[in-house]
Amino acid sequence: MGQEVEKREFSREDRTRYRHKVRRCLDAFARMLQESRFDFERPMTGLEIELNLVNNQTEPAMRNEEVLGAIADPDFVTELGQFNIEINVQPRELSGGGITKFEEQVRASLNAAETKARTKGAHMVMVGILPTLRATDLTRDTLSANPRYALLNDQIFTARGEDMHISIEGAERLEVTCDSIAPESACTSSQLHLQVSPAQFSAYWNAAQAIAGVQLALAANSPFLFGQNLWQETRVPLFEQATDTRPDELKAQGVRPRVWFGERWITSVFDLFEENVRLYPALLPIVDEEDPFEALEAGQIPSLAELRLHNGTIYRWNRPVYDVVSGTPHLRVENRVLPAGPTVADMLANAAFYFGVVRMLAEAERPIWSQMSFSAAEENFHLGARQGLEAQLYWPGVGFVPAAELVLRRLLPMAYEGLDRWGVHPDERDRLLGIIQDRCLTGRNGATWQVSEVTRIEERDNADRYVALKRMLNLYITHMHSNKPVHTWPVE
Repeated sequence: MGQEVEKREFSREDRTRYRHKVRRCLDAFARMLQESRFDFERPMTGLEIELNLVNNQTEPAMRNEEVLGAIADPDFVTELGQFNIEINVQPRELSGGGITKFEEQVRASLNAAETKARTKGAHMVMVGILPTLRATDLTRDTLSANPRYALLNDQIFTARGEDMHISIEGAERLEVTCDSIAPESACTSSQLHLQVSPAQFSAYWNAAQAIAGVQLALAANSPFLFGQNLWQETRVPLFEQATDTRPDELKAQGVRPRVWFGERWITSVFDLFEENVRLYPALLPIVDEEDPFEALEAGQIPSLAELRLHNGTIYRWNRPVYDVVSGTPHLRVENRVLPAGPTVADMLANAAFYFGVVRMLAEAERPIWSQMSFSAAEENFHLGARQGLEAQLYWPGVGFVPAAELVLRRLLPMAYEGLDRWGVHPDERDRLLGIIQDRCLTGRNGATWQVSEVTRIEERDNADRYVALKRMLNLYITHMHSNKPVHTWPVE
């Protein structure tokens, strides 16, 4: 949804033309997979981080336009809510100190941006869900000014035909009704991109799906929403419900949601794009002038604009990406599982674990997806989100095992070897995977720290929940700026 679109209404003719064009793009994509040379010989990795803006009282600051104007850096862009911005980090290879360069670049960019944001009375926070958000902060009026967000909101609610009910039951319970997609803006993530060849794509996507539940258990950082302690990674149920275009009747009929884990292992990247076209009506039926077959016949690389825009309105937790850079097409697996924060060091440790394990699983002689049902991977995904490091996850050969034990005994050794295969320097590898190891040994991630700290403040000071959340967030921000991993943060 990064593409700029204008506010408009769509006619039946628009939708008919779009349906024809997106299918033509799909046919062209199939031909390209057979005939075209995709860029993958020097695989690049990428990172995006969504950020929250708060004021001096740690409440959401609806000032992203002012803050972006002050930052004046094209790497920082708008996001759905007026209290959100996003940084797109320049892609790089993992070898040759790439992970350290990622960390240095992100810290330098965020520190510079924070200094400029303060001139507008705002501060940046890396967290999966801003703990001090209230339901009144998330309305249609708090959507960012970019027309694409209002347009997307209108299309989703036109498809639904009714208001949206969000119901999440965890340690506590939340029931709320919304008349816009603004609650989606509460979900702020860190997204990992991995460039792969067409032949490798299915293996890497399947591997990413297989470990998604483990990623959530390790990195959970979103326990609170609207003052309620819910799941360890509440982003998952919130995002699944906040963008749902289906009324209850369509849910009962088995119509797929637009936020989707999937339903099967794949054999080709084409499977995912074909599924998108076959299963999902267009939210934004905008037709580009380019004919993809004419471009191919002329020796050019088509943009496949309709296919890409449609793909951007289907929110897979591991999303396929087709892109063209300097006239050459490439494919990426976009891993959208992880929350933002707590620190840059924590996020790069999460990235190192992911890149290492996913490579080993993708290149394994006996694929993990031949030993594990897809439904088991999906169950792990929701268990990891709900219970974090305490989740009992299924893994072939060991059955159900605590997430921390699975990581320490099975997956962490894979991550070390996988990073070696990427050419990551041993010092980088050991430092970042050491963070993952210590997180498992202490049982402390962002979610457990937040809950422990709020509980402590409530019990020690007899404080109400919102006061406790604000005090906790003040401490969180201080620790975040230290860049010391969350497992080292004190809990009294």
